[in-house]
Amino acid sequence: MALEEKREKRPPVTPMMIEEEAALRNGSRGLTPGPWAEAAGPRPRTTERHIAVHKRLVLGFAVSILALLAVTMIAVLLSVRFEECGAAADGPPRASGNGSLSGAARQPPGAGQPPGQPEEEARGGEAAEEEEEEEEEWQRRQELPPWARPRLPRHLRPLHYNLMLSAFMENFTFSGEVNVQLEVRNASRYIVLHAHRMHIEAVRVAEDKLAGGVRVARTFFYPQTQVFVVVLNRSLEVQRSYNLKIIYNALIENELLGFFRSSYVLHGERRFLAVTQFSPTHARKAFPCFDEPIYKATFKISIRHQATYLSLSNMPVETSVFEEDGWVTDHFSQTPLMSTYYLAWAVCNFTYRETVTKSGVVVRLYARPDAIRRGSGDYALNITRSLIEFYEDYFKVPYSLPKLDLLAVPKHPYAAMENWGLSVFVEQRILLDPSISSILYLLDVTMVIVHELCHQWFGDLVTPVWWEDVWLKEGFAHYFEFVGTDYLYPGWNMEKQRFLTDVLHEVMLLDGLASSHPVSQEVQQATDIDRVFDWIAYKKGAALIRMLANFMGHSVFQMGLQDYLTIHKYGNAARNDLWNTLSKALKRVGKSVNIQEVMDQWTLQMGYPVITILGNETTDNIIVISQERFVYDSDAKPKDPSRGDNSYLWQIPLTIAVGNTSHISSEAIIWVSNKSEHHRIPAFEEAGWLLGNINQTGYFRVNYDIRNWRLLINQLTRNHEVISVSNRAGLIDDAFNLARAGYLPQNIPLEIIRYLSEEKDFLPWHAASRALYPLDKLLDRTENYNIFNEYILRQVASMYLKLGWPMNNLNKSLVQASYQHEELRREVIMLACSFGNKHCHQQAATLISDWISSNRNRIPLNVRDIVYCTGVSLMDEDVWEFIWMKFHSTTAVSEKKILLEALTCSDDRNLLNRLLNLSLNSEVVLDQDAIDVIIHVARNPHGRDLAWKFFREKWKILNARYGEALFMNSKLVSGVTEFLNTEGELRELKNFIKSYEGGAAVSFSRAVETVEANVRWQRLYKEELFHWLRKSLTH
Repeated sequence: MALEEKREKRPPVTPMMIEEEAALRNGSRGLTPGPWAEAAGPRPRTTERHIAVHKRLVLGFAVSILALLAVTMIAVLLSVRFEECGAAADGPPRASGNGSLSGAARQPPGAGQPPGQPEEEARGGEAAEEEEEEEEEWQRRQELPPWARPRLPRHLRPLHYNLMLSAFMENFTFSGEVNVQLEVRNASRYIVLHAHRMHIEAVRVAEDKLAGGVRVARTFFYPQTQVFVVVLNRSLEVQRSYNLKIIYNALIENELLGFFRSSYVLHGERRFLAVTQFSPTHARKAFPCFDEPIYKATFKISIRHQATYLSLSNMPVETSVFEEDGWVTDHFSQTPLMSTYYLAWAVCNFTYRETVTKSGVVVRLYARPDAIRRGSGDYALNITRSLIEFYEDYFKVPYSLPKLDLLAVPKHPYAAMENWGLSVFVEQRILLDPSISSILYLLDVTMVIVHELCHQWFGDLVTPVWWEDVWLKEGFAHYFEFVGTDYLYPGWNMEKQRFLTDVLHEVMLLDGLASSHPVSQEVQQATDIDRVFDWIAYKKGAALIRMLANFMGHSVFQMGLQDYLTIHKYGNAARNDLWNTLSKALKRVGKSVNIQEVMDQWTLQMGYPVITILGNETTDNIIVISQERFVYDSDAKPKDPSRGDNSYLWQIPLTIAVGNTSHISSEAIIWVSNKSEHHRIPAFEEAGWLLGNINQTGYFRVNYDIRNWRLLINQLTRNHEVISVSNRAGLIDDAFNLARAGYLPQNIPLEIIRYLSEEKDFLPWHAASRALYPLDKLLDRTENYNIFNEYILRQVASMYLKLGWPMNNLNKSLVQASYQHEELRREVIMLACSFGNKHCHQQAATLISDWISSNRNRIPLNVRDIVYCTGVSLMDEDVWEFIWMKFHSTTAVSEKKILLEALTCSDDRNLLNRLLNLSLNSEVVLDQDAIDVIIHVARNPHGRDLAWKFFREKWKILNARYGEALFMNSKLVSGVTEFLNTEGELRELKNFIKSYEGGAAVSFSRAVETVEANVRWQRLYKEELFHWLRKSLTH
């Protein structure tokens, strides 16, 4: 029964009822009519003396009764006042700590106390004094009180939550009643649990069914740790079960976390929905709870809402109760054991489509009615069914719930959230219109879905014990993005190829900074949690898992994962649990490797090594292998001053092969564990070359002596196919980054890419494009930029002419067999247009002009973003206005995204400033898209200083909007600052950091190191690079 129903069916609460309830709780007896009535009742007639005696007795009894009544009333009043003082820590005075919600839930919570600031309400004097006395007592003990500690005390464990909610969409408020069944592990008179930005109406604690209530002395919020404290008159007994009941209300926030609202427009009418985002620490904003991953419990949810809406949660609806006043209450089935941050619910008026897996799991996709009608969710729905079947087979553990809902929402802080049984996606990452979506967009949608579905096992079913090991779920989900996509599209070779450029190369840029951090890092308190959700956890975690799978062997690795999930399902696990399980899997096949010993060096140390392989000039077949920590800026201050870079050491599974002009040997593995080692390579010929980290399965870079680099460059020029496509991409990325950090001469990477005119595979071109991008941004505002520009155009020209432009493919299937070829063509066109190829510019302008004149978009899907950006950059303001108009009119989310990004390509600084200012208007640009606008303007050399200035001026607004959302602030800080490269910009950055208010300290320290490295490169290597380029262009 929902809270509102229960409240309406209660009799009115009278002062006498309150007094009786308070007296019973205090252990006294109520005033019943029995013996007291007898003392004052009629008596037989008797003598006057007896009458006088009786009168005196009656008078005495009357005085006694009045005295007793007075004492009782005083005790009751004191009791009520005592409870009011406790309640005053969170709300207006109530008649009793056990009082009802009194109809207040239908009012905005601000009627009694703003939910946003409950902690700031003035406390009753007595309660505040008692709280101070208690804190002083803890100080005397030289201990922090349980509510001031960074982690919840361990004396209680929640077993089950019964949560009843009423959502009022007309004023964006909700009321709730939560009943938590608690198991007592250690005696205590304190109940400490998380609650934040809500208004507590009433609190009650009761023992199990065998006994009555436990009196609540007082309650208060402790905002520093976002907890709510219930102080009891006596300690809870060990191994007993108690029920904690809390009645509360709060706002459905207009932000991105907790229980928040969003909207969309359908047929000219704005419609609203409300949805949750609890990870990592925001369930406490929607209901009082033990909001740490280790506190797994079962949940029974009921949601009352207007009948014009529907409600969703993790489990299917068991029953729906309809009321005469147009409201309905949905009662959901009980969940399995799960952590609070995977709980979810939504109230919306979406429609859905449905499919069923072979094992009977019902899969539904909910979205705006017009998107469902167009079939925009069909692709996601179909691959979800296939992927559940794939994961069930791969892990040998069935999907654990009867259903999985995919919910597409207009506004969300992240691409998606893997809530168990109710995964939430921002529309851009799940809705796909085949008639106007590119291969790249399809790939993006696919990989986000693969990622979130993997979490149904790694995260939902088996949850990390604590946030320090968040990579245990995010690293696996990111790795399986590529494995799962290979299952759907076997010819795309995602895990063996695209993983390198999109994960390995990208995260090594970040992890090569002195300000990096280990993939497992200590997390003490809630404010530390946000910083562990970064690309180190996601992408480095994935890269280490891939390295582990390769040196274990994929079949043994798969067997170990099956054991790990089976052992720990519905529970929590730490990294050592994984290492132990994988070590046992290796033992079963006769191998003995201490996985923990190896992997601790990779997960508990920051950064990664660069392996240097030198030929020995005096002894044949002997090579010298050394390792050191790779850093871009050797002058940067180490994050841990007690450890210099020389103290870092890894156990490295180095795969190695030798080759010559016509063939390459099979690979051998060498475990490198010392700073420097000598190894004999039997097949190493004098004229041959050597190649390390075969197919780039290891998480490290490889450097060689100059002679070996020359031999590899010669091999690429003569017959590049002798070296695998993965290693060709790896050589390009390693060379560019080794040169940027000063390990190699600046000309080596530019000489390597000369062979690209003969390269027919996508991956090396993609690696080159990604490696050239940061170098381009270092040079794009220099006076000699045209020299670099011309060199790149020469390398691209012949392949651009060979491949040409794609034909209009509106009538073709989106998923083409020629994925690799189409992606190669796209990469070459992007490089040609970006660096100013005249034909490319003319083609883009022609396609844009045709669209404007005919009002029919015939631009090929796979290059639309390139054409839009190039057209906006080259053509006049009318083109910008045309793209702006199309951005507003289109309803296709994939098209909306690339149109918005194209607007940032303009050379007109006035238009860029206009766009920056519009980006903060949520009615024009969605909150999650505003960051992308600012970052893309910063990447434009004509807008870099504008974005940097805008960022500084609007920092307080930006930090208030995105400060609590994982990734968003760090993404913004990095995106705006990563290509600043002058001494003046460095000074501006440091001065801003001194004066700014708010978080993101880690992001800013990383930004300073990045800009310092940029300035250092300009000072040390820019002229060397231009000198070589001039010589090269004259030959």
